[in-house]
Amino acid sequence: MRAGEDDLRAGLRTLKLELTDLQVGALLDYRDLIGKWTKVYNLTAVRDPAEMMTHHLLDSLAAIEPLRLHMANAGLGQGSRLLDVGAGAGLPGVVIAICCPEVAVSCVDTVAKKAAFIKQASLALKLPNLTGLHARVESITESFDVICSRAFASLPDFTSWSAGALSEQGVWMAMKGKNPADELAVLPASVEVFHVEQLMVPGLDAERCIVWMRQKAA
Repeated sequence: MRAGEDDLRAGLRTLKLELTDLQVGALLDYRDLIGKWTKVYNLTAVRDPAEMMTHHLLDSLAAIEPLRLHMANAGLGQGSRLLDVGAGAGLPGVVIAICCPEVAVSCVDTVAKKAAFIKQASLALKLPNLTGLHARVESITESFDVICSRAFASLPDFTSWSAGALSEQGVWMAMKGKNPADELAVLPASVEVFHVEQLMVPGLDAERCIVWMRQKAA
C-alpha cells in the first residue's frame, strides 16, 4: 500500500466515485510528480503530501461526478473536449484526464514551466488525452464542450476571456470556494448561470461549489 493510498481510497468512497486500480495509481503518481517538480519550479504552495491529498487531489476529484453527470445529460461522450484555464499544476485538468479517459483535456497556462509540467505529466502518466498549452486563453480559437477553472479569476473575467473557445452548446464549469454572490451579480447579460452546485470535499473543512454557466441564447 502506497503512502496516501488509504486516504485516497477512503475519499473516493465518500465521493461515491469508482475508479480502477490503474487510475488510483495514476493519481498517486501525479501527486508525487507535483511534489518532485515543486521542489525546483515552485508549481504550488502546498508541499505537505497529506495537504496535497485534500487540497489538490480530493478537491479536484469532488468535481468528477458532477462533470460526468453533465456530460451524460448533454450527450457528450468519446472525443468530447475540455479546456482547463489557468491550469497551474493541472488541477483539475490532469485529474479529469485520469478519471475520464474519453475526454480530450487541454490545460492552458501563461506560465511556460506550468505548461511544460502538463506535457511531462501527459508522458509520465501515459495520458494520450492530455495536452499542455503555453498560451493566453484569449488566443485559443479551437472550441470546447466544457471550459473549467479552479481558483483562476473572477467569474466575469473567466467567462469573457474564454468565451471565444466555448462551443455553441458548451458550458463553463467554475470551481469556487463559498458561493461567489458578488461575482454572480456582475456577470454580463450574455452569460446565464444555470446551476450552483455545492461540493463536499472529504477531509476539507471548507465550502466548495461549482458554478455552471452558458452563453445566453440570442
